[in-house]
Amino acid sequence: MAVNKGILIDYDWCTGCHTCEVACQMEHGLQVGQYGIKLAELGPWEYAQDKWQISYVPMPTDQCNLCASRVEKGKQPSCVQHCQAKCLSYGPLEELAKRLVDHPKQVLFALK
Repeated sequence: MAVNKGILIDYDWCTGCHTCEVACQMEHGLQVGQYGIKLAELGPWEYAQDKWQISYVPMPTDQCNLCASRVEKGKQPSCVQHCQAKCLSYGPLEELAKRLVDHPKQVLFALK
């Protein structure tokens, strides 16, 4: 089966709210401590005077199926629909890959 859909994450805009995690857990009835998407936090630390590193990156896990039953009904995956910062996008890999040049703090996940 060819991988042709994915999630593009613009982590420059992720606020670390965990809504993607909660939406996924609720959608799939996952147990506490299990995730279809998990928020990773990098930082905070100061690396130069008044310059700080802090980033949040939602990362799909092996339990992510891109909300296949939702997508079959024409809906977005639950994490994408509920992302308050609108930093998650779902769609064809070729289209999402073209958006990677928009700015550097993005990551593209190709998922089955």
